[in-house]
Amino acid sequence: MRDRRIVLWRHGQTRWNVEGRFQGSTDIELTDVGIQQARRAAGQLAQLKPHAIVSSDLRRAAATAAWLAAETGLHVTHDAGLRETYAGDWQGLTHTEINERYGDEYLAWKRGEPVRRGGGELETEVADRAAPVVLRHADALPDGGTLVVVSHGGAIRTTIGRLLGIEARHWEGLGGLTNCFWSVLGEGVRGWRLLEHNAGSLPEPVLGDDD
Repeated sequence: MRDRRIVLWRHGQTRWNVEGRFQGSTDIELTDVGIQQARRAAGQLAQLKPHAIVSSDLRRAAATAAWLAAETGLHVTHDAGLRETYAGDWQGLTHTEINERYGDEYLAWKRGEPVRRGGGELETEVADRAAPVVLRHADALPDGGTLVVVSHGGAIRTTIGRLLGIEARHWEGLGGLTNCFWSVLGEGVRGWRLLEHNAGSLPEPVLGDDD
């Protein structure tokens, strides 16, 4: 009986989030609002009594994770495998600017086609590097243990898609994550299950006939 849980937590707000700029792997800091978001969310997530925290090494994620470490006394392990998708020439541009300069590529991406945005990574390549990091740390949990993964919207979505066994062309169906919100995967007899998505409050047990 392992019954482990993985909480995938997106970093707090950054200036480029507010400006609608593609961040990718650019190392952007949290805004003052982002710091307050991380502090508030950390107080909530600490109530889950996590056993381990692993974070992207980019500053916006590492700073978010530090608040949960302060609440729990846990050490944060930083791993570059959890970084956001490298988006090459798109990084630093707004969606409007990308559409103007790379219209065909942008539209293909929006249609769900495998696209190296700005000459960067495919979403499947992000899953190839991020999902094993998450699974390695989850495997080290005790039975009933909880892992908190602090990462980025795109990297989290691809990781969830991979762990649930969803085809890559359907990953976009998971939707985006709000700054400092999280998704929760629980371990079932047939593998990982999505228990909460884009949540900002602590998960409640499912009371129903389909659990």
